[in-house]
Amino acid sequence: MSRILIVEDEAIIRSALRRLLERHDYRVDEAGSVSDAMALDPQRFDLVISDLRLPGEPGTELIARAAPVPVLIMTSYASMRSAVDALKLGAVDYVAKPFDHDELLETVARVLHQQGSLRAEPPGIAEPDGQERPMIGHCEAMQRVYARIRKTAPADVTVLVQGESGTGKELVARALHQQSRRAQAPLICVNCAAIPETLIESELFGHEKGAFTGASAARTGLVEAADGGTLFLDEIGELPLDAQARLLRVLQEGEIRKIGSVETRHVDVRLIAATHRDLQSLSKTGEFRLDLYYRLNVMQIDLPPLREREEDVLLIADALLEKACRRHEREGLRLSRAARDEIRHYPWPGNVRELENALERGVILAEGHLIHPDDLGLSAAGGAPAVARRPTPPPEAPADDKEESPPEGDLSLEDYFQHFVLEHQDLMSETELAQKLGISRKSLWERRQRLGIPRKKSTRRRAE
Repeated sequence: MSRILIVEDEAIIRSALRRLLERHDYRVDEAGSVSDAMALDPQRFDLVISDLRLPGEPGTELIARAAPVPVLIMTSYASMRSAVDALKLGAVDYVAKPFDHDELLETVARVLHQQGSLRAEPPGIAEPDGQERPMIGHCEAMQRVYARIRKTAPADVTVLVQGESGTGKELVARALHQQSRRAQAPLICVNCAAIPETLIESELFGHEKGAFTGASAARTGLVEAADGGTLFLDEIGELPLDAQARLLRVLQEGEIRKIGSVETRHVDVRLIAATHRDLQSLSKTGEFRLDLYYRLNVMQIDLPPLREREEDVLLIADALLEKACRRHEREGLRLSRAARDEIRHYPWPGNVRELENALERGVILAEGHLIHPDDLGLSAAGGAPAVARRPTPPPEAPADDKEESPPEGDLSLEDYFQHFVLEHQDLMSETELAQKLGISRKSLWERRQRLGIPRKKSTRRRAE
């Protein structure tokens, strides 16, 4: 059911128009001025019908502020000049008052139909509770993503999904799988950065009993487990070179060989890979196989970061807030206007994942029925992306002391982590670094992403 916002200062006309539209199964909200309309967030509607002459700002002000939602302008001052001016400013159409009911309904239906044909329908994704929910967002960049998913899903080709950490690459993989011919077969998801380098080949391709120390039984790999279905490899840029060579054979020949086995097995797997890194640049430094990059990049889907989806941020926030309220049994909590403004203008370096965490924090800390900016805990970041923040020496420190680490007592946990990793990453593997820090390899990778510390490939491993 389409949602329409009527902006008209005359209550009688506004009520009559509302009744007319509701009789034809439209959901309608009302506003008496541009400021009232903005308080209702016009971008949540499918169409805005606005009078040209309103108290305060004219109705044409909504054309830019409601974009990309179409605005239909109406006025009792019917003249060709005002019609042309409204259309030049971007109004989708123009009607004169008093308007004919049938003509108005026909215009509304036509505009909504045209708008619907321009927008790609967000793909639905089956969630653990069994319900199918569409992906959220209507911005132009996400429209391109939806269109690419719709065209690519049935084609059964390899797909490379690129985007910053936390932008929803796994959601895209699920949508591709669920709209493909393999939808009834398994979808196996693997985060390549979360598995130690020494175990990644065994996890992906399996091993025979006794193939290495600790291999007390044969094991089926995740590639074979995805036979007939889809294998999603997240952060494929972290895959070691030896595993890359094995994966290339799967893509080229459809064959796998377990570690310690001389037999090959045929598998029918569709591969979806995701990364936040530039694989082509990595191939030039020898960190990623160029032939594998070309095999992966048959179709590419680029996900926009949250800071470039300004019109979608509040839609996503509302959906995530509803989930958080259910999870913590705090139904009815809402974001205050100040909190909504802060969410809209914050740069979200951690993307949707950071937004989800902030809302969960707000649900837990909120005292009344409203979540305020302090509950979200965003002000500490000062509005600057987290990846841009670095510990810097005090300005009064002598130039000769710049290379020295500050006293350990003055270091925060993040400062200590950064100093330790930068000092030892050339001498230790990722697994050794994680063990020394007392965290998992996955936690090490996640902190690298949050603090913007690039991972250096081991020269020792490259030489081998």
